[in-house]
Amino acid sequence: NQCSDPAELCFFHEDGFLVLECFFSPEECDSMRSSIQRILDVMEVPPHCRTEFSTKEEEQLQAQGSSDYFLTSGDKIRFFFEKGVLDERGNFLIAKEKSVSKIGHALHAHDPVFKQITHSSKVAGPRHTQTLTPLLFITVTPHQDATFLHTEPLGRVLGFWIALEDATQENGCLWFIPGSHTSGITRRMVRAAQGASTCVEFVGSEPTYDDSKFIPVPISKGGLIVIHGEVVHKSEMNSSGFSRHVYTFHVMEAKGTSWSKENWLQPTPELPFPLLYA
Repeated sequence: NQCSDPAELCFFHEDGFLVLECFFSPEECDSMRSSIQRILDVMEVPPHCRTEFSTKEEEQLQAQGSSDYFLTSGDKIRFFFEKGVLDERGNFLIAKEKSVSKIGHALHAHDPVFKQITHSSKVAGPRHTQTLTPLLFITVTPHQDATFLHTEPLGRVLGFWIALEDATQENGCLWFIPGSHTSGITRRMVRAAQGASTCVEFVGSEPTYDDSKFIPVPISKGGLIVIHGEVVHKSEMNSSGFSRHVYTFHVMEAKGTSWSKENWLQPTPELPFPLLYA
């Protein structure tokens, strides 16, 4: 179990996240990076489907919120792009392989390398799983995962954030507000009603966070950060000349948990949420 040590469990329950260095081997990390490069080499996205990835409310509604390409990506491998890498017609302004912010949302189902890592005995347990994969130079504004992945009751979703390269303050490590997982959530992203102008919408208010409460959490290649679904976290712009590749996925406790039918991500007949230990 990823948090079997009593001291680690205490730290996780108190702060809402847990850093586990050397969780995966350098060889496992290199295998994932090689797999991503193979996927990028054959990437083809029609210009009208090219959208920028963001966790900022206004930008998200403008980009992913108006795109079926995003909403129907839960059982496919699809590509989302950095801000400012596309012109008004959707053409790339830089090399396409350097423009990708995120690949999602079903690497764990369709790519054998990521499937093996996700279902590794290191992380196995009686949970359902679904996968999100940020890559490259992504900047993630302050947010709580439960805003996008809502369950009843709350507190049943964990994020697994795996550093495929060293993550430092210079190249975009995560920042957390310790203990912020104890205050619930104030907004949710939900599927919009049929006929609405966007595919998703936000209900509730977006809080303002005190920047002074965030602490940086650098981690070495192969390290894992376990993230409570309600802890507030972010990453800053990569200001270095180095990439910061990451593989991240979420697991949901299956027993006694209801996955909201309003969540943007829904299981499909082609890809129901698999049991992590299966």
